[in-house]
Amino acid sequence: MHSTHLLLEEPIRMASILEPSKASYFPAMTKIVGTLGPKSKSVEVISGCLKAGMSVARFDFSWGDPEYHQETLENLKAAVKSTKKLCAVMLDTVGPELQVVNRSEKAISLKADGFVVLMPDQEQEASSELLPINFDGLSKAVTKGDTIFVGQYLFTGSETTSVWLEVAEVKDKDVVCVVKNSATLAGSLFTLHASQIHIGLPTLSDKDKEVISTWGLQNKIDFLSLSYTRHAEDVRQAREFLSKLGDLHQTQIFAKIENIEGLTHFDEILQEADGIILSRGNLGIDLPPEKVFLFQKAALYKCNMAGKPAVVTRVVDSMTDNLRPTRAEATDVANAVLDGTDAILLGAETLRGLYPVETISTVGKICAESEKVFNQDLYFKKTVKYVGEPMTHLESIASSAVRAAIKVKASVIICFTSSGRAARLIAKYRPTMPVISVVIPRLKTNQLKWSFTGAFEARQSLIVRGLFPMLADPRHPAESTNATNDSVLKVALDYGKASGVIKSHDRVVVCQKVGDASVVKIIELED
Repeated sequence: MHSTHLLLEEPIRMASILEPSKASYFPAMTKIVGTLGPKSKSVEVISGCLKAGMSVARFDFSWGDPEYHQETLENLKAAVKSTKKLCAVMLDTVGPELQVVNRSEKAISLKADGFVVLMPDQEQEASSELLPINFDGLSKAVTKGDTIFVGQYLFTGSETTSVWLEVAEVKDKDVVCVVKNSATLAGSLFTLHASQIHIGLPTLSDKDKEVISTWGLQNKIDFLSLSYTRHAEDVRQAREFLSKLGDLHQTQIFAKIENIEGLTHFDEILQEADGIILSRGNLGIDLPPEKVFLFQKAALYKCNMAGKPAVVTRVVDSMTDNLRPTRAEATDVANAVLDGTDAILLGAETLRGLYPVETISTVGKICAESEKVFNQDLYFKKTVKYVGEPMTHLESIASSAVRAAIKVKASVIICFTSSGRAARLIAKYRPTMPVISVVIPRLKTNQLKWSFTGAFEARQSLIVRGLFPMLADPRHPAESTNATNDSVLKVALDYGKASGVIKSHDRVVVCQKVGDASVVKIIELED
């Protein structure tokens, strides 16, 4: 199956470009996070998204009320049930996001070289002379000559609905700006981004805390996407907040890097967070265009070496209104995969785009093609060198399992895990074949009732490249004699066969714990 892997360093045969792409059960190793909203709310569309390859659903609380998102989530549960495809839930906080409020929803047209006042009074009516904003500290934060960007919420960059402003003067709490380009602002909510300026608002607002402790707790969210993470302390505070909320102590925190401040403290944030989301839309405004590719490559490399999932946003903006991405976008998705991203996050494309299912399917196909030319050999050597010696016990087992699987051309790696850590470490070495992580539930009690853990761990691997989780039967314990483990193994092999990744005479690498020892074994399947 994997002898067809080409490397970009080798001359690529034209034939491989002209060959049609083959469909497979696991559409791509790279995961796709879809933002659910008005255009992707029905059970039917969400089912289509799951079948097309979405494995994490993102609920963005910058808009919509908890009731609206709850309806969408109930539809997601129904879709998961009918398609039998697991899906994780990510709650995206609002954070210190500056917004222009247009209560009347009338279109506002701004003309180049005209003046507009940003006023911290949300009761005011928005017009071409005055834009009401939700933050009264802007006048203290900006000075003459600073750049301010105002665009449609989840703007795609191609519309004429975004405008660049330059601060002309500051009057008390009002900021007077010169309009740099003509634009029409349509809709009720616009994002306001002040370029390279510190905004003195908490990363986790009271509104965010309320949503997490009600909606988040009730729905046992798998991931918290922490918008505008600027320091490691932001992540620590969020974790402390989650630790007091029952089951949410298991929720993973993904730090969303959106501005220069977050980039400056990237290393310390990466140490604290469970994963990173590179918000390229906002970073693209904060950084000069020629630097955008550099931060992506540097940040993804650091995430890969730390073995933490990295997610890239804003890839196929034009698919919000079109069935096909632009050439630049198609290349961009492929390059994100080659740079080492774990997942691609779709925002406007699925939230208010006309083609949510087709977008997921197209992105999945591009990811699958670029994975074929990913230089695993070079990546493996680089990672081993970075980790250095002596390796930890688990790291050594994980890297050996991947090396063995590549040497014997195994069609799949099966990993038994209860915390999910072993499977994530195997994925860190980017094997060319899928990793089926068999999550073994653990029994726990609070003296009043029994409960099983494992569901969180299984869903949280849905954002890691190449990991495909399945929940084992709790009657078969993880660390036991070989006999019972084999029955769990049989279930995993049957799952692989049913999904078409394992055929007779294939070799499979199995990574499991037997007693106190970790074992990597290679099995060859009979007919």
